[in-house]
Amino acid sequence: MIKLFVPGRLCLFGEHTDWAGHYRTMNADILPGAAIVTGIEQGVYAEVEKSPVFEMYSTAPQMEGEWSDFSCPMDEQALKRVARSGDFFRYCAGVASYMLEWYKVGGVRITITDMTLPMKSGLSSSAAICVLVARAFNLIYKLNLNTMGEMNIAYVGELRTSSRCGRLDQACAFGVKPNLMTFDGDEVEVQTLNVKKSLYWVFADLCAKKNTIKILADLNKAYPFPSNAQERKLHNALGAKNTEFIQRAIQYMANGEVEQLGRLMTETEEVFNAQVAPMCPEELSAPRLKAVLSDEYIKTLTYGGKGVGSHGDGAVQFLTKDEACQQQLIDYLNGKGLRAYGLTIKPVHTVRKAIIPVAGFGTRLYPATRCLKKDFFPIPCPDGMVRPVILILLEELVQSGIEEICLVLGSDEERKLYRDFFEHPLSSEHFNKLNAESQEYENRILDIGKHLHYVIQKEKRGFGHAVYQAAGFTKGEPVLLMLGDTLSRSYTNKPCALQLIEAYERYNKLLLGLYPVPLSTVSHFGIMSGVWEDKDERVLHVNAFIEKPKASYSEEFLGVKNKKGEKEYCSVFGQYILTPEVFMQLGEDIAAADASGNTTKEIELTTALEAVRSRSGMIGLRLKGCRYDMGNPAALVETVVEYSKKL
Repeated sequence: MIKLFVPGRLCLFGEHTDWAGHYRTMNADILPGAAIVTGIEQGVYAEVEKSPVFEMYSTAPQMEGEWSDFSCPMDEQALKRVARSGDFFRYCAGVASYMLEWYKVGGVRITITDMTLPMKSGLSSSAAICVLVARAFNLIYKLNLNTMGEMNIAYVGELRTSSRCGRLDQACAFGVKPNLMTFDGDEVEVQTLNVKKSLYWVFADLCAKKNTIKILADLNKAYPFPSNAQERKLHNALGAKNTEFIQRAIQYMANGEVEQLGRLMTETEEVFNAQVAPMCPEELSAPRLKAVLSDEYIKTLTYGGKGVGSHGDGAVQFLTKDEACQQQLIDYLNGKGLRAYGLTIKPVHTVRKAIIPVAGFGTRLYPATRCLKKDFFPIPCPDGMVRPVILILLEELVQSGIEEICLVLGSDEERKLYRDFFEHPLSSEHFNKLNAESQEYENRILDIGKHLHYVIQKEKRGFGHAVYQAAGFTKGEPVLLMLGDTLSRSYTNKPCALQLIEAYERYNKLLLGLYPVPLSTVSHFGIMSGVWEDKDERVLHVNAFIEKPKASYSEEFLGVKNKKGEKEYCSVFGQYILTPEVFMQLGEDIAAADASGNTTKEIELTTALEAVRSRSGMIGLRLKGCRYDMGNPAALVETVVEYSKKL
């Protein structure tokens, strides 16, 4: 049994540009479409499992009186007949027929346990159902489709019905977060957007009538080639003007300019009324929508507002001034006979903390580690300085905006060693022998020391146990984990750690840096497998994570195909962003081992990561940089030789 949630979607900016951008296949002068779309907090909750047939049931109280259970054989023609009918389940059958036709799957049983998404309100309830069905088949039959694949199947499945949904409707597949969608002919790209400050949205069903089919039919008359001044205005509104609005909206969201974002909503509505609405005056005059937008009391609570979806008297959305205004507006609109809902888009708290476990003895580098911890081994750097490994790691973290760093040590003696290095200035005798540049650098070392915290791993019970010692330090925040024997060099002006942090702000889930390795070396690393989320093959939707697998197993099960159809083997780069759920899992693993009396059992981080991945997902990010390992003599020699070279 698998539990699923798929939200509805709200188009914040860029309505109609999905189909307009599609016409670039016929008219190259049309600009690509662009829209900012977010999932909402309302949606469809379901439980799914294998079945010999395709069947859907509901135990959701909200569906009483509107629902009758549905079952259909997994027969392509039977499913297509349902899809072409006016039946309530036509959307679901359309997706199921596509899955059967292309993937030869068996059936699924879907039980909707809760439905908080209003139907037929411009929030794409039909698209949410289609994504739900596509995801159910994907997970039950382990098809390894990425989110874009699920979205495309949901779109094609809905097209097998009488519906003429837009490409942006299925953005609900990407969850409750704002995304930029671009539409260039048949190509669709999705990019998650950063939000700096909380955005308190309110949207409401106007409880009036609109004819979406007529709106789309009238607007489509202007495409692919405009034939008069009004049609050229429509092209401008959905083309150049929309591109400008989208770019400004992205900037305002990233910078936390909430008031400007609200004013932009009002500005886009004015352009819509002037340049789009005249193409379909019967539907887009929208008296109910305009009355709500012009309400003087509402204006005191909001920064701006606009229509939703195809516009007309379907739904309205507002950006309110704060959380209190959000609730006041919901109450006010509900009191006016509308159905209002809140949507709060929160910023992902940027990663402020990092952990570096350095408690290991360095057995493979014995006997040098008898007198010098391996994290203090000297490494020649491109600028001519020779730095200890730990200083290189710490400098990267500080450059990436990390404020607090916890070192997991093996003893109090090691803590004294670190404090002597990072907190005690050089003697005046030694300091005076340094040139001016080195004297300035000495101050930088002492500044880094101000960021450091220390914990001691008193028992040696594995890498996961070492990481867990810093659980109190994290205080429930996401934290960057960096290996103490792995260095990195970025190919860009952003350190690898910063690349990882910025990706976390987009995806807000367990995140690992990845690095392709030859098949012959996979048994030395943790190996990720999955499907690429993007055409640049940097973001991997991870569906398996195995510690030090055999080459034969990796070749059969863990290869990730690239654009050339070749298999790549993705190891961990040496940097992770761990969510609070990882520390909860490590705590449970330690408690279970202790309860069984196996207090010497090694607690592996990979085991905890895989458990979290199976519940909440995991992202692998191909970093723009290279990795240098120094955990064994051969790797250390290579690092000393290569790290000093300029890239």
